[in-house]
Amino acid sequence: MRPLADQTILISGATDGHGRALAAEVAAAGATVLVHGRNDARGQETIEDLRARTGNDKLHWLRADLASLDEVRALAAQVLADYERLDVLVNNAGIGTTSQGDTRRQASRDGYELRFAVNYLAGYLLTRRLLPLLERSTPARIVNVASAGQAPIDFDDVMLERHYDGVQAYCQSKLAQVMFTFDLAEELRDRGVTANCLHPATYMPTKIVLADGVSPSSSLEQGVKATLRLVADPELDGVSGRYFSGTRLAQPHPQAHDAEARRRLRELSDRLCDHPGDPSESV
Repeated sequence: MRPLADQTILISGATDGHGRALAAEVAAAGATVLVHGRNDARGQETIEDLRARTGNDKLHWLRADLASLDEVRALAAQVLADYERLDVLVNNAGIGTTSQGDTRRQASRDGYELRFAVNYLAGYLLTRRLLPLLERSTPARIVNVASAGQAPIDFDDVMLERHYDGVQAYCQSKLAQVMFTFDLAEELRDRGVTANCLHPATYMPTKIVLADGVSPSSSLEQGVKATLRLVADPELDGVSGRYFSGTRLAQPHPQAHDAEARRRLRELSDRLCDHPGDPSESV
């Protein structure tokens, strides 16, 4: 990989918590940082804070609500139009098991179960749309911020319309991220783009954790250190298709290694995102 000062890095969900702390680290190293969030006022405050703390003027604000696939498409189009390269894409944005204590099932703007849509589908579509730019910027990296909280996907009720549970919704969305990572690694083999995922740390003091009423047990610094390693560590050049817990190589839920389940998820994701898949695969 190039030195961080020569890289352009997009971090989704970068206006708070883990994403913001990670943005501060790469900004301090001189990277061009594309800071994503869904609130303009919060975004501008984040940019100003990061600039003051790091002295880096190469900070750019990108607004999109990931609960809308149309806004995800617009976000990708903006990046493709405005930037000549993208060295690292960090799919970090996500929501937890509840929404400010509300445990009821919620739907995205497209009518999909909200956690599956925001935590997984948005990153799936954004990555698919930005792959041409990543490939033009090789060597490049994709980092998916998943979780150790994983649950198998029930393909007969992916949207949890029959039996909704916020923990299941969150955990299946995180396993979907891992499954997508493994698919990407196979697809991008020998193309100069790696894809890895991780559980950064357990119960960091983020809005997701605090909203779920959980007491933090890890620091933001621990999670950022683990994620930054996947973003920038030269020892991971060429390493792809791996799941890490912190800085250690780990094993995800067994469904992540199920080729048939991954095929079903890939085809479902392409249909839901209206993204053309591999015509050689049956639908």
